[in-house]
Order: sequence, then C-alpha cells, then structure tokens
Amino acid sequence: MNTSTEGQELAAWAKLLADSTRATVCLALLDRRAWTATELAKLAGVSRPTISEHLNLLVDGGLLSEVRQGRHRYVELAGPETAELLEGLAALTPRPTQVATSLSAASKRDAFARARTCYDHFAGRLGVALADSMTERGLLDWSEGVTLTTAGSKWLAELGVVVEPRRGRPAVRSCLDVTERRPHLAGAVGAALCAHAVRQRWVTRIPGGRALKVTGSVESFGLPGDVVSELLSRS
Repeated sequence: MNTSTEGQELAAWAKLLADSTRATVCLALLDRRAWTATELAKLAGVSRPTISEHLNLLVDGGLLSEVRQGRHRYVELAGPETAELLEGLAALTPRPTQVATSLSAASKRDAFARARTCYDHFAGRLGVALADSMTERGLLDWSEGVTLTTAGSKWLAELGVVVEPRRGRPAVRSCLDVTERRPHLAGAVGAALCAHAVRQRWVTRIPGGRALKVTGSVESFGLPGDVVSELLSRS
C-alpha cells in the first residue's frame, strides 16, 4: 500500500470522529457495555433515525461492532485497541476547567478523575498510580516502549492474576490518561489487573458510568500508602 492510499484511508477514518454525535457515541461506549440505538439517541439528544445513520457509518467504518439479539440491535466498540485510541485522542484535546454547579456534579467529576475504567483497564489517578508503582518496582520497563519484565510476570503469578492473551493485542501497552494526562497501563495485562480487582471486590463499579469505588485492598497491588489514603479519602 502506498503512502497516498494510506493517507486517504486515515482521513476517511478520522472523518468518522469529526462529528460531535458520533464522537459522543464512541466516548459513551468506553464503559464497555453494549448500547441500544434508543439509549444512544437519548444520550446524544438526536432522533432515532438520525442516530441509526450515525451508527451505520461507525459500524461500516470499523469503529463499532453490531450485536443482535432477536429483534434488538446493540452496538459496542470494536475492541480494546479502539478504546485505547479514543482515550488517547480525548486526552490530547484542550479541556477547559470544569466548574461543578452542584455537590452531586462535583462528586461525579471527582469520582471519574479518581478511579474509572477505560474500556477494560484502569484509568484516572488509580490507573496512573498503578503504572507508576509497577515501574518503580521494576515490573515494567519503559526503555523501548513498555514491556513486562521477568519480575513483572512473576509478580502477576504470585498475585493470582491470569492474563488471557488475545491475538493482535500486546501484553502491555501505554494509554494516555484523559484526566491525568500521563500514561496508564492497557493491553492484556492491564485488562487482567482490572478484572482481578473487580472479582476480588478491591474496586466496585459506581452505577451510571465508568467510575469505580476503591477499597483499601487495592494496596495489594503494591500501591504506596499515601496514594491509597488519597483514593480512599474521597471514596
């Protein structure tokens, strides 16, 4: 494939996100749930026929996958690589300071920044702190991209974290955090750590979004005590 053709394909793909409705849909799907067209139409504030047109474009363009159950149609992100790309793009956009207009709005904003999922791995302060801690303990090596060290593999085994390999997905991958503006850990290892914490109830999902409630057990990940205290003081 020549450079000209690649450029045309990249431009066509980028055009899919150059629309506020389609961008809103993609960001909402970072919660990893499958949504109906009706739910997404309500979220985006558009009609059902309008959202259907946008969803068709996103499915045809490879950003979304379609799931059908009987007469019901659901859509979800095409995969973790798409989610990581969306989070990275969102992190690069200028973000004006958000002024909360109520205590409830402030709590939701803070919870989102503190700990959340980015598709299937940790993000927010928790996600970045975990990546930092693993790096400081020699479990991750950033000298050439990011790789899991031998010590890192041993640590995962001792912790009882099962990493499920997926064809085409790297074991570890850097994902730019949208609130911290620093890398958190994605890839198969990032997903396994998040799944393990959910199963062990070290974190629990806050209904209505991607935010997570943290318990003191996250210290089992080797997080510094002051970081755990900070996460708990606002939970």
